[in-house]
Amino acid sequence: MTLLSLSHATDLQAVRLVATDMDGTLTIADKFTPDVLKAFQRLKQAGISVLIVTGRSAGWVNAIAAYLPVVGAIAENGGLFYRGESQFLITPIPDLKQHRLKLFETFKALKAQFPKIQETSDNQFRLTDWTFDIEGISPSELETMAEICQTQGWSFTYSTVQCHIKPIQQNKADGLLQVLNQQFPEVSLEQIITVGDSPNDETLFNSQYFPRSVGVANLLRYSDRLTHKPTYITTLPEGNGFCELVQHLTLRL
Repeated sequence: MTLLSLSHATDLQAVRLVATDMDGTLTIADKFTPDVLKAFQRLKQAGISVLIVTGRSAGWVNAIAAYLPVVGAIAENGGLFYRGESQFLITPIPDLKQHRLKLFETFKALKAQFPKIQETSDNQFRLTDWTFDIEGISPSELETMAEICQTQGWSFTYSTVQCHIKPIQQNKADGLLQVLNQQFPEVSLEQIITVGDSPNDETLFNSQYFPRSVGVANLLRYSDRLTHKPTYITTLPEGNGFCELVQHLTLRL
């Protein structure tokens, strides 16, 4: 996968909002570091807002949105949005109990074929999707799992930490577009840069919607699995790559 180095980016002056994945994009070895938190402050000083777009559960993201200096956070790959003390479902679910039951039935069907898969510890805090750990699952097994989910009326995606069984229409790009339209109408798509690190973030790299996107360097491990590719790639992985992006965005400081 040939991507432009971030050092070649000459169109970042208009950016006013960074829509970023969390795990593997902001974190370093699964943790937030002082450098990443300083990068958030640097963006704030430059007048650039941050909006988290993650696959993490509603329960986790509710706390993240409250503690990090962000304008909001999208959870469950476009399922819910948190801003301050308010929240709303992006994906409409008429009967939550029945929805969770159907997700569980699909997970059971996957586990019957792949007994090694294990439900994630945060699944009990989820509303719109169902997750299990990705560790030890091969690319070919992921493809088979996606096919099984599709036959049962769900879509399937995965990140560096989790696999997700989710509603067909639910993805990060559609969730982000809805939130931008409803909550941030003053921000144009030309003023947004999207950031990610895995196939779970692929919709954020769709240039039809987001003309500027960045993959942190660890995205390269998935080079043969992406249809939509980011505009730029950082030289550093994970949160260090995010800090590299922030440096480029705030050169004027």
